[in-house]
Amino acid sequence: MLRDTWLIFKRDWTLSMRNPAWIMIGIMQPVLYLVLFGPLMEKVVSSTPGFPPGSSWTILTPALIIQLALFSSSFAGFSLLMDFRSGVLERLRVTPASRVGLLLGKVCNNVVQAVFQAVLITVLAYVAFGLDAPVGGVLLSLVIVALTAATLASSSYAVALTIKSEQAFPALLNAVLMPVLLLSGILLPITSILAPNWLYTISRINPFTHVVDAERATFRGDLTMDALMTGSVILVVMTVLAVFWGTRTFQKENA
Repeated sequence: MLRDTWLIFKRDWTLSMRNPAWIMIGIMQPVLYLVLFGPLMEKVVSSTPGFPPGSSWTILTPALIIQLALFSSSFAGFSLLMDFRSGVLERLRVTPASRVGLLLGKVCNNVVQAVFQAVLITVLAYVAFGLDAPVGGVLLSLVIVALTAATLASSSYAVALTIKSEQAFPALLNAVLMPVLLLSGILLPITSILAPNWLYTISRINPFTHVVDAERATFRGDLTMDALMTGSVILVVMTVLAVFWGTRTFQKENA
């Protein structure tokens, strides 16, 4: 399985590197938020009660990294649909390759891209905007990014193989991702002071709210169990379930 995972990862990574512009295009939206929205956050954070601890950059930068992993990995299923239409998936089906390896190889490619993009965003925030975050916390945040990317990429592949429609796939993703984005507090933290009670309650049901909270805790150097436990446990559970779902879908499709 490990060998098959490596072969599929190498294939997908090679295809990605043939057109590396797409990796840079993928980080343009977070960069624009960082450049154009970040300075506004400085004023808001300093004058508005109810924000999480830390500076505006330790609040915004980790959230944008999660947003990057959220969107880039969620649309990973498009590449699988292309392989399905072109017959590549059919050719892989008749090989003795591990079905788990077929999924994990693709997921690893998405994880590496998400972590690489997260590093670029973090370096930009350090250099251009004076981000003050501990190195250990940033490294831990990259682990959270990797697990988030693995969760969403696995789910994306499972959904793509289930619906097999290039028209329905983006519509379904947009319908799911938009409320997830707004309720996770990525752009503006949803706290009990800032948000009305009904909105705050709904946001706590969203699992990615806790992931974003954990990511922000790593950037401000709060590595205590209270700060990381909920988000970390939820993320690990989601990753295991998503990989299991994706693996089962691959096995059924290639049975």
